[in-house]
Amino acid sequence: VMNDIITTMFNKKFMEELFKPQDLYSKKALRTVYDRLAHSSIMRLNQASMDKLYDLMTMAFKYQVLLCPRPRDILLVTFNHLDAIKDFISNSPGILNQVDETFRRLIETYNCLSDGEFQLIRQTLLIFFQDMHIRVSIFLKDKVQNSNGRFVLPISGPVPWGTEVPGLIRIFNHKGVEVKRAEFTTAGNYVTPQREGSFELYGDRVLKLGTNMYSVTRPVETHMSGSSKNLASQAKENIAPNPLAKEELNFLARLLGGLDVQKPAGGETGFRLNLFTTDEEEEHAAQTRPEELSYKVINIEATQEPGRRAELSRILGELEVAEPRPDSAEKGEDLLALMDGL
Repeated sequence: VMNDIITTMFNKKFMEELFKPQDLYSKKALRTVYDRLAHSSIMRLNQASMDKLYDLMTMAFKYQVLLCPRPRDILLVTFNHLDAIKDFISNSPGILNQVDETFRRLIETYNCLSDGEFQLIRQTLLIFFQDMHIRVSIFLKDKVQNSNGRFVLPISGPVPWGTEVPGLIRIFNHKGVEVKRAEFTTAGNYVTPQREGSFELYGDRVLKLGTNMYSVTRPVETHMSGSSKNLASQAKENIAPNPLAKEELNFLARLLGGLDVQKPAGGETGFRLNLFTTDEEEEHAAQTRPEELSYKVINIEATQEPGRRAELSRILGELEVAEPRPDSAEKGEDLLALMDGL
């Protein structure tokens, strides 16, 4: 399952599309991509479990972006994500090569950006997530999230790399010469970081944001806070997407297969992932979830219209990638293989 999902996620054509300069995807487009990726293997999730998984993902990523010591550290968070993914597929050299290629493209594209550009990226991401205040038990227990779903910024610990520990004020004259110093007491216990995280393909990232949240086993739950329900009702998305949004979703669906994955043939029935304790709890969560918070996912069915089939065939032709595949390759090896398997 992990091999299928990671192979689909890091498909060469899909990565090339993501790396093109473009506006941030809409929430609907992101959810469509997420659904396609989660279901690119034999694993299946019911709507309630899918909603819970998506909520957990969005809040975890928001937490990581929000608590970055400096904007450039967003790249270190991403590298932590990719390092963890590489551990999942350490025994699959073909898939590992896909991830390493994406790693190199990230380094090539983002290592040269200025601090101001990283700040713009960080602010853009936070604006995207600003109305999401979903409570997650793992964050509540660690005291990094309040009961209203908002995150707590620490006032102690290491300061960002390249900065000094607060407590000193320097006063300069008009010629730029320091003429006076004054000290003040800080409320936090700050320390200077020992070293900067590595921005190379291999190395110690130092930063722990983006690493495994489940290093200590504990139950995880997501709850909608009262304030988030109000915000969701105030900022209810238009159910009927505009033509541009529709085209965006259509294109993303084509990149990720465009069709529903068939159930495995023969005796293999696949398996279902339930993120709740019992099936009854999952059904109750699906019934009680506010309508305003339900994600409107557009399913594109390309088998009914001849024109659509011809267009999909043309896209499949463009996705031909002459790459050697391991002997264990099955449906889901890449987007093309996923489509062929349908």
